[in-house]
Amino acid sequence: MRLKDKVALVTGGGRGIGRQIALTLAQEGADIVIWDVNLQEAEKACVDIQALGRKTLSAQVDVTDYVKVEEAINKILDKFTKVDILINNAGITRDNLLLRMSQQDWDAVLGVNLKGTFNCIRAASRVMIKQRSGKIVSIASIIGIIGNPGQANYSASKAGIIALTKTAAKELASRGINVNAIAPGFIQTDMTAKLSEGVREKMLAAIPLARMGSPADVASACLFLASQEADYITGQTIVVDGGMVMV
Repeated sequence: MRLKDKVALVTGGGRGIGRQIALTLAQEGADIVIWDVNLQEAEKACVDIQALGRKTLSAQVDVTDYVKVEEAINKILDKFTKVDILINNAGITRDNLLLRMSQQDWDAVLGVNLKGTFNCIRAASRVMIKQRSGKIVSIASIIGIIGNPGQANYSASKAGIIALTKTAAKELASRGINVNAIAPGFIQTDMTAKLSEGVREKMLAAIPLARMGSPADVASACLFLASQEADYITGQTIVVDGGMVMV
């Protein structure tokens, strides 16, 4: 129970990787707050977490709106009085080639992925500074390191998260707050399950471990960074990709 009596906020925690992160933290003793644009999915995830004996809170939150984020943080304080862990997982894709990408698709992805992460760090860190403790983990991507055709907006947002992580780590270290990021590679999700066999084979050929990752692989890295075991780690990006990107 490495996170016993901790309160963890997971954005985009209603399904996929975010849901697995929430369950993993709960299994280690944390009470869980799930924010998601889909309230029904968030509530379903909370039912599973409650089955583990943990307290939960769900909310429909648009992370691009700082006022809404701050209001939702205050509701967490009303119930739990603190925020020990923030996992910035909320993210979207709107893929297209650079010359065909609309302003709306660029703004939407940068808004949720990068501005949303900034908004949540800003709001949660105000609480953590008063506590003089906290762990912040943001989900970036290997695409933010190597780029990818058709994902100019997504790669820029994820690279921005990596840079934001470093700056936040430097600003918040003196207050006892660790800020790190995780850059997943190709993870087995509903989205990757729809890939054609040819695309999947090409993808696997680029991964030294010759398999796609699982949401549990990402969640385990989150658990480590959120625990006391990572107290001397800050400003880092842990790549979870089966060896695909070695930097």
